Amino acid sequence: MPDPVSAPSSNTPMRIRARGRSFLALVLSPEAPLPAWLEGLDYQIARSGGLFTGKPVILDLGLLSETTPGLTTLLDDIRSRGVRVIGIEGGSRHWPAVAHWDWPETLDGGRPAGEVEIPEDPAVSAAAPVSSSGTLIVEQTVRSGQSIQHMQGDVIILGSVSSGAEIVAAGSIHVYGTLRGRAIAGVGGQSQSRIFASRMLAELLALDGYYAVTEDIDPAILGQAAQATLNEDRVRVLPLTA
Repeated sequence: MPDPVSAPSSNTPMRIRARGRSFLALVLSPEAPLPAWLEGLDYQIARSGGLFTGKPVILDLGLLSETTPGLTTLLDDIRSRGVRVIGIEGGSRHWPAVAHWDWPETLDGGRPAGEVEIPEDPAVSAAAPVSSSGTLIVEQTVRSGQSIQHMQGDVIILGSVSSGAEIVAAGSIHVYGTLRGRAIAGVGGQSQSRIFASRMLAELLALDGYYAVTEDIDPAILGQAAQATLNEDRVRVLPLTA
C-alpha cells in the first residue's frame, strides 16, 4: 500500500482563489519652507484622530525642487512621525538631496479621489446605540479620518460620510446624506446586508468581504439615491426608486 503522505496528487492543479481589495491612499504634498510644513503636519496629526495611523501615504514632491532646504532629511522626518510612505511621486531619484533615500517601489494604476478634509475633532460624540436590535445611530456627519465600527447590527448615519471616513457594520448601513467615504457592511458573513445612501459617491463599498470602488459604479448612478447589494459574489449598485 502506498504511503499516503508521499502519494501523488491529482493531475489537476489546485485552483488559487484571489479577490481584489482596494485601499484609499492619502497623498501628502510638502511645501517650502519644510520646517514650517512639518510643524503643520504635527498639528494635523495631533487633531486628526488617527488619520495617518496605518494608512498608506503617497509622498508628492511636485511642489519642491532639488535645492529645497531640508529635503535631505524629509523622508526620515515624515516616517519618524509614524506616517507610512508607500510611494513617492513628483520628484526624481537623481536629485542629489534624495539620492540616499530608501525609495519604495513605484505603484501604478492609482486614481485621484479628491481632497481629504482633516477633522478638527476626532470624536463622534453624537453616536449612540438605540433599540434592542443593536442599531447604532450617528446624528452628525462622519468626518475624514473618523472610523465608526459597530459589530452588533445596522448603522444609520443621519448626516453624511466624508471622503476618508469609514463606516463598518455587521448589518446594513444607511446614510441619509452623501456617502463619499468607505462603507463596509455585512461583516462576519451577513451577505444579505445592504448599503443605502441618499447620494452615492462612495470611494469603496464592501459587502461580506466583496468590494467595489467608485470606478465600478455606473456614472448615471453616481450622486443619486442608490443601494449596494451582493449578487453572485459581486457588489452591485442600483438606483433607489420611489
